[in-house]
Amino acid sequence: MIIKETPLPGLLIIEPKVFEDSRGYFFESFNRKNLLDAGVEAQFVQDNQSLSHYGVLRGLHYQLAPYAQSKLVRVLMGSVWDVVVDIRKNSPTFGQYFGIEISAENKIQLFIPQGFAHGFAVTSPSAVFFYKCDSFYNPEAERGIHFNDPGLSIPWPIPEDKTIISSKDKILPLLKEATMNFVY
Repeated sequence: MIIKETPLPGLLIIEPKVFEDSRGYFFESFNRKNLLDAGVEAQFVQDNQSLSHYGVLRGLHYQLAPYAQSKLVRVLMGSVWDVVVDIRKNSPTFGQYFGIEISAENKIQLFIPQGFAHGFAVTSPSAVFFYKCDSFYNPEAERGIHFNDPGLSIPWPIPEDKTIISSKDKILPLLKEATMNFVY
């Protein structure tokens, strides 16, 4: 695995070493030792998977501490534009986003530590999105930020008239109005 830092401290890109031959390919999708060596101490307790179609935009989601979740995300089929926003008070990158294409083809994974809001938009006909969490889902702690917050200016790759958003995500607050309790 090749683990790369991003401009947002703690957010990591993980590129597996892929071994291909005439039969197909093989790679390690998770290796605790490699993550520990990179400073990731998350102990994953829950795996989640979703199927979404072109234009579906999910996010920007997070859970408040002490129920916050670190996530290790990847795409099993298709492609997404994955976006993470730093919501840790006193962080030098508070309110900044990082976006990256994650696909079944490029096999990139993203480690998202606690204190970040996360979302993605499906850019292929459909996508299967998979992620590990280090804390269980807690609906009372669930929060979010509006995907189209003008203060964030995230360049979502889906035309507005083709974007499919849940009714819950449509009414999420802007970053400046969101409840968050993370400190850098």
